[in-house]
Amino acid sequence: MGILINLDVQLEKRNMKSYELAERIGITTANLSILKTGKARAIRFSTLEAICKILECQPGDILEYVPE
Repeated sequence: MGILINLDVQLEKRNMKSYELAERIGITTANLSILKTGKARAIRFSTLEAICKILECQPGDILEYVPE
C-alpha cells in the first residue's frame, strides 16, 4: 500500500470542506484533490506545513505508512 493520506479524516474532525482548506493554504482544489486521493507523487514541505497549521495537526495525522 505504501503511504496513506488521511486528510479527509482531519477535515471531517474540523467540519471543514476541501475547498476551504485549498483556499486557506493557497492551492487549487484540483491539486488538493490529487493529494487527498493519494495520486500525488510528492508534497512540498511548505504545503504540508500550511495544512498542519490550518488543521492544527501533525504531519503524522495526515500521512500514514502501511507496509505492503
